[in-house]
Amino acid sequence: MASAGEETDRPSATATVMANRVEDMRRLGVCLGRAMRVGDVVALVGPLGSGKTTFAQGLAQGLGVAADRHVASPSFALVNEHPGRTPFVHVDLYRIRTRAELPELGIEEAYDRAATAIEWADRFPEILPADHLQITLDVDDTGRRRLDLHPTGPRAIALAAVLART
Repeated sequence: MASAGEETDRPSATATVMANRVEDMRRLGVCLGRAMRVGDVVALVGPLGSGKTTFAQGLAQGLGVAADRHVASPSFALVNEHPGRTPFVHVDLYRIRTRAELPELGIEEAYDRAATAIEWADRFPEILPADHLQITLDVDDTGRRRLDLHPTGPRAIALAAVLART
């Protein structure tokens, strides 16, 4: 944690939302997904087991992805696209080692045709559009999840407000 006056790469949160259970993580994702549209990007940051994929599953549901579609972590496929009311692109950068691997994934092109969630977005923040919502997840000793919302533009601020009201 940065002390007073110390520089940090992590933007300060404009809001924090708590999730007591897995169902709460999914519900928060559904709420945000309902508000998302083509071009919206959510950057999910947090350690293994913090709930990034569970939150993305909620996003998919809120975006109208059919319940029979299996929305799993794309750790091995790296990028999964799901049709819905709004198309949903789900990205996992965990196994990406270098920036040179990114162009073939077509992530930046997806911004023009889908709502996008990127797990492990902090590994390559330069691929994020200027206006995106970063959600930093943390888990406490009791298993509660803390979601710090870091919007970077007007659309992201509107999305963060949806979660903050939840």
